[in-house]
Amino acid sequence: MADGRTPRGAGEDGSPPSDAVGPASAVRPFLLTAGRVAPTASGRPIPVETQVVATPAGLDGLDLLSFEQHDIVAACRRPQSIAELAARLRLHLNVVRVLAEDLRAAGQLTVHVPHADVTHDASVLRRVIDGLRAIPDSRGVLRDTD
Repeated sequence: MADGRTPRGAGEDGSPPSDAVGPASAVRPFLLTAGRVAPTASGRPIPVETQVVATPAGLDGLDLLSFEQHDIVAACRRPQSIAELAARLRLHLNVVRVLAEDLRAAGQLTVHVPHADVTHDASVLRRVIDGLRAIPDSRGVLRDTD
């Protein structure tokens, strides 16, 4: 951070580690979003399968972001879904949705919402579920596949 602090769970270069970041935050979700629950002006939530990727401007401005925003942009060096980000960073799904929309509006993230036909494809949903199960829990244990 600009004041010399390293964001929680950040690596040496300021990026979050490739696996889950430390213990879950004790900060209430509504504090992270200033009480907002709808990530967009339309009030529609961003779909969980939406892919987000950091822009060059977002990566250049990492030191100016809050901890959670920093972690989101740093994790998005490679495209990731909203669901993956929430699980990996151990943030509430709606917090990630709201913050991702804020970061998109500020030009720090690019958001790619999949076409509606793709989201109803069972194979895509199965891959999302499998990807979420591949993320270890707080003890480093993988979920059983059902």
